[in-house]
Amino acid sequence: MSQISWLGPHDSFPNPLIDADPDPSVPGLIAVSEQIYPGQLASAYQLGIFPWYSDNQPILWWSPDPRMVLKPGEFKCSDSLQKSIRHFCQDAQSQILVDQDFSSIVRACATSKRKDQDGTWITHEIMDAYTTLHEQGHAHSIALTENGQIIGGLYCVAFGNIVFGESMFSRKPGASKIALAALSAWSIQNQISLIDCQQETEHLRSLGAAPIPRQEFLEQLQISLNQTKIKKSWTFDKVILTHWL
Repeated sequence: MSQISWLGPHDSFPNPLIDADPDPSVPGLIAVSEQIYPGQLASAYQLGIFPWYSDNQPILWWSPDPRMVLKPGEFKCSDSLQKSIRHFCQDAQSQILVDQDFSSIVRACATSKRKDQDGTWITHEIMDAYTTLHEQGHAHSIALTENGQIIGGLYCVAFGNIVFGESMFSRKPGASKIALAALSAWSIQNQISLIDCQQETEHLRSLGAAPIPRQEFLEQLQISLNQTKIKKSWTFDKVILTHWL
């Protein structure tokens, strides 16, 4: 019988440092809940757990092993990406907007068509939960615009000195890469140790991300959370991209 916890509104998450895989047949699945209860999302991230599920499933909470992470200073800015960044920075009609209309960026990620993927894990419940986290100052968005139109971006979560990348989208080729380049440059300036990428993909690997053992990730997260809490300023524009030029 599965030992995966079914969480109610007042139940705590199992600590993946102690109870890493409650059901070995489903590695990385830590807990299940009927819905995302108030305060649950913030608690999950501070334990290195995140939700990932489909519309027809209960809320599935994960802490995979290994964990895909990007050390901001190891972001790979290829020659072609440098060229795109230079063009974006030189275009007077191009902007980076941080934390402006967060909900619209999440919706754009949800509705963006992706290769070999039907539907999205970004359900209405996910949108509402992350918008609440944004209102609490823990979730952020980066949008790229040209001539007043959004061409790409991403949203993320931040606790301690770790940023948790959630989803990216592009309406123009390479736009999401520029958004990640901006996030990486900001992270370097603000002593962010890791950008969590959650799942391993070739796309993320090509941008410098690499897998590390789950235990290493969770230990670094706890160290980060226990350090002196200095509030980060999520205020920057496209000038930050010159770090890569």
